[in-house]
Amino acid sequence: MSSQPRFAYAPPPELTGEFIGESRRRPVVVIGAGPVGLTCAIDLAQRGVPVVVLDEDDTVATGSRAICWAKRTLEIWDRLGVGSRMVDKGVTWSVGRVFHGDHELYRFDLLPETGHRRPAFINLQQYYAEEYLVARAADFPDLIDLRWKNAVADLTQTAEGVRLAIATPDGTYAIDAEWVIAADGARSPTRTRMGLPFPGQRFEERFLIADVKMKADFPTERLFWFEPTFHAGQSALLHRQPDDVFRIDFQLGPDADPELEKQPERVMPRVRAVIGAETPVTLEWCSVYSFRCARLERFVHGRVVFVGDSAHVVSPFGARGGNGGIQDADNLCWKLALVLRGEAPESLIATYDEERGRGADENILNSSRTTNFMTPKTRAERHFRDGVLALAAEAPFARALLNAGRLSRPCSLAGLSLQTPDPIPHVDGLRPGDTCVDAPVVDGSGRPGWLLDRLGGPFTLMVFAGGDAPDLSWLSGLTPALRCVVVADRPLAMPEAEVLLDVEGIAGLRYGAKPGTTYLIRPDAHVAARFAETDATLVAQALARASGRSGHAVREAA
Repeated sequence: MSSQPRFAYAPPPELTGEFIGESRRRPVVVIGAGPVGLTCAIDLAQRGVPVVVLDEDDTVATGSRAICWAKRTLEIWDRLGVGSRMVDKGVTWSVGRVFHGDHELYRFDLLPETGHRRPAFINLQQYYAEEYLVARAADFPDLIDLRWKNAVADLTQTAEGVRLAIATPDGTYAIDAEWVIAADGARSPTRTRMGLPFPGQRFEERFLIADVKMKADFPTERLFWFEPTFHAGQSALLHRQPDDVFRIDFQLGPDADPELEKQPERVMPRVRAVIGAETPVTLEWCSVYSFRCARLERFVHGRVVFVGDSAHVVSPFGARGGNGGIQDADNLCWKLALVLRGEAPESLIATYDEERGRGADENILNSSRTTNFMTPKTRAERHFRDGVLALAAEAPFARALLNAGRLSRPCSLAGLSLQTPDPIPHVDGLRPGDTCVDAPVVDGSGRPGWLLDRLGGPFTLMVFAGGDAPDLSWLSGLTPALRCVVVADRPLAMPEAEVLLDVEGIAGLRYGAKPGTTYLIRPDAHVAARFAETDATLVAQALARASGRSGHAVREAA
């Protein structure tokens, strides 16, 4: 990136005399304007919730940092109105190749089937993702107050919420919030200020990231090498990014000197060993890092909720950090909006801890396993890894054990508090707790589109119809209000629902649907319940459970 955009600081109204005496109480304050904090702000704004976003800096991230954005993240950003811009700029990929030395062991395709709007992954530098999210936030001038150079200096929980002291170039002011979302990163000052332990495992292995700009014919694939000949005894990873920028990760070993290894005279010979001596190349950015896998025991502390790296950190192998944080935002914000509107009890927020705690544990487990395979610590681990590498080219069972990064996948919420137990477990298709999958559909005007564009946002009832229109007149009396989508194989006259035609039969196949199959979809496009036929009583009970009003939700976090 040639130059980072800088965003203008403006004196806050609390210091200009607009507010006199006690500061006005805000529904939500977000600390941190990174990808996760901005996603939270936009999601809440789309639900009509005013948000103040505080960031101590005035620019976007340096270097590529998080670059691999998964299909699930892109679908969330589609709902927030920024997915297309990300995809249009990003480099699309689904194929990965794994090598041992110069020999290719195997290749995999993360999305081999058609009929999806979004690819398995795009590569897009974090600074672009942040820039596009800032631009989207500007579309909500009456709901998102994005304050640059506003650093939180103190935080105190009160009986009614949280009071924050904010330091700015013009002085310090106070702001009161009903809820605070801490999205202030892996070193989270909020977490430190609140004295919260952050237990986990630290890995001493060091890695070098180099962003280099060059014209090169490397395929648009994830290329991973164990013990490459160009980087003896270690591993390496290469990704293509937009603007002819390539990211190369080199494993250096635990004894590498970070300051020495990021000097250009040390970096460029490593790069040249990968790309060849004749290719014109410039070094755009580099960093040497080690990492840890850690998480807060609880993500909800009174009226302060932790999201993204402030709540949990993982190794970068598998692209589970940034994508996991976006899923945090997707899980939390609809719940906050319901609570703030008085449509759900405050105990609903505790289910964020329950559900995203599972996601964090899943990400940490996969991430730790990858790191242990890449950097064996014991003789037994080394023998296991070497044996798997020796067999993987010929033996499919060994290929399944080879771990170059289990790439980010959405977390299933099956069996947790908000999901209704599946009454038809023997039927194929999505089950309660699964994330919704996409399929091509045609709307009532004959325009082709995508099923996921109609799912997520509000609670949605999706009914698969046969030849006759189902009776949905009872929907109007439910709380929270339900949007209704009917998926059919022929046009139906239904003023109370949007009718979508499954002309290719893909939606019915993926959802295991027969005439009458009914899905209750949560605002974050997870399945809350499914039934073999539409039943008003069962749907009402499932809706009460999914919105935390039935007594099935976990109790409020302490």
